[in-house]
This record gives sequence, C-alpha cells and structure tokens, in this order.
Amino acid sequence: MQERLFLVSALTRYDERWEKLDSLEELASLGKTAGGIIVEKFLQRMDRINPGLFIGKGKAQELARIAGELDIDTFVFDEELTGSQLRNLESITNRKVIDRTELILDIFAQHARTWAAKTEVELTQLQYRLSRLTGKGIALSRLGGGIGTRGPGEKKLEIDRRRMRDRIRSLKKKLKSVEKSRKTQSKQRVNFFRVAIVGYTNAGKSTLMNKLVHSNLIVEDKLFSTLDATTRTFYPSANEWKKKILITDTIGFLRKLPHGLISSFKSTLQEAVEADLRLHIIDISHPHYELQLLAGNEVLEALGVIEKPTIYVFNKIDKDTSPIPILQRKYKDAIFISALKEKGLQELKEKIFSFADHSYPVPSADG
Repeated sequence: MQERLFLVSALTRYDERWEKLDSLEELASLGKTAGGIIVEKFLQRMDRINPGLFIGKGKAQELARIAGELDIDTFVFDEELTGSQLRNLESITNRKVIDRTELILDIFAQHARTWAAKTEVELTQLQYRLSRLTGKGIALSRLGGGIGTRGPGEKKLEIDRRRMRDRIRSLKKKLKSVEKSRKTQSKQRVNFFRVAIVGYTNAGKSTLMNKLVHSNLIVEDKLFSTLDATTRTFYPSANEWKKKILITDTIGFLRKLPHGLISSFKSTLQEAVEADLRLHIIDISHPHYELQLLAGNEVLEALGVIEKPTIYVFNKIDKDTSPIPILQRKYKDAIFISALKEKGLQELKEKIFSFADHSYPVPSADG
C-alpha cells in the first residue's frame, strides 16, 4: 500500500519564495519516485527556524490535526532535520516524519542494483541514522523494527548504536575491496578515451547514452531512474575516429544532495573523476535549468574536477529553444541537442572526437 505523504517546507526572510516553491515541487517528484502519494504540500512563512521543531509548535499541532483529517502516513520536510526535531515532530503529530535526505536515501536503496551500490547506500543510511539515534519516540522505534519496539529504553539504544557502528565498520571494509577492484579495472582502460555523462537527474543522460552507443538503459520520467554507473564502448565509424571510446552514464545530481552520498558513492562518481572528458547534460526546457547547472557544478567542484575538460550539453531542444541565443553567448563551446529526437548528436560526436585529439579549454561563462 502506498504511503500518503504531506510535504512541508519553511520560508524565512532570507529565502526566495520561487526557489522554495520549486524545491517543494522537486520534493513532490522525489516522493512519487519513492512510491508515495502526495496528498498535500505546505510552505510556512516564519522569521527563523525553530531549533526544537523546525516549524512553530502551533503549526506542528495544526499539521497533526490536518494529518488526521487527510489520513496522512508520513510528513516529509524539505530541509535536513536534527534528531531532536524528528523526535519532537513525531511526538506531536503522531506520524512518521522524515526529511529530504532520508527520502533520497530511500530512493537510492530502491534503485541500487549492483552489490557496490547497495553497500554504499546502506553505509550512507547507517551513518545518517546513527547521528540521529537519540532518545525515545517514534523516530527510534521505526529504526528498531516498528511494532513491538516502540519507546525502547537507553539500554536498547546503546545496543542499536553498537550494532550500527559494527555494521558501518564492516561495510567500509567491504568497500575497500571494491575500490581496489575498481582501480584494477581503471588501469585496464588506459588505452581508451573515457567520457562520463554527468548532470542533473532526469536531464536525459540515459537517453543520450542509449542514442550514442545503441544500448537499452532504463529511461523513465522519474528522478534517479538509474543509480549504478553503466559503461559502454562507443564505436565511431572508420571515417570518424579510430580510437576506442568508453562512455559512462553516472548517477544524477540534485540540489541539496546529501554530502554523505558524494563521499560514499565512489564506484559511480569516480568515473566522473577519472574520465578524460565530461559531458555535463542540462535540461534546457526546465524553468530553472541554470540552478540545475549550478548544482551540477557544485558536485563536480566537490569531486575536484570542475577545472577538467567538460562540454556543456543543453538537452531537450525539441521542447524549448528560446534560451539558446543567450546560452550560445554565455557558453561558447556548448552543444545544443535533443537526445530523444536525435538532433545535434553528430555535432556532439565531432566535439568528443576533437577533445580526444586535442586539448581544449574548460567551457566558461563570459564575464
């Protein structure tokens, strides 16, 4: 049975309303991807964040009343909550409360396919939950197994902590062997020119991958439809280029992407680090595509590759072409394509071959 979700965000005097609303819409997409039903969305205007509840006590009580009327299962907050905020909110609303980070981690757990990705998801979840494993209440009860474990005592709490720390150590040890195996595979690819497709989730990365290498990756109108890194060999025709090219489709980026994911998902993100060239895909039809571009650059900067060779590829021109003149002036080396309609792909391939043969500067905005 699908969970009925109530989405909550806060607008302080330091926030832009349109940006908060857009983030709330993205949270709704995440909720649907996780398998939930979005029943209601709520944006509270407030001077500052309540350290104990995130929102005001009166508003939390009002949400509890509405939850009963709408038969809500879970409240999902658009910001990361502390352990005490989670516990206090669940105590007042008598409903499960999660935040954006936990929702993303749940989606990752559903979509992980390889052993490495599943291990990385579990490690990140445990590290996140361990930091919030404090006190009694629904928040702790659901981590302890749900029915029959409500309100465990401090002794149970310490056992949970110890078990989680032991499991974290075990997972880290396993991932070291994955890292060793990955480095061996990387050495075997030294004679290939390596290209990584990166960018915001749902920007069309997998569609582009399928068109370039004639593969059959899953393509859905959902966030994070692919999670594991997938590498295929790109065979240009003899008249185009002779050297073999490897192309990898990587995990999608997201605003407010949990920091732990960047450090934990080495098996996927490392492909973006070690690639000779990155194709940064941006959905030109999205109303806030520039924010998505910046979010992608923030991840690339965190990975230490923001200055390495990259091509900005603005996708979905079949839906919107109006921003193209401005973007052509701002990003001189950008390519404009429709992966779905196969428009601009030849120009993109030629650009890839050019980077393989020569050293090109990193694309940059004028000014």
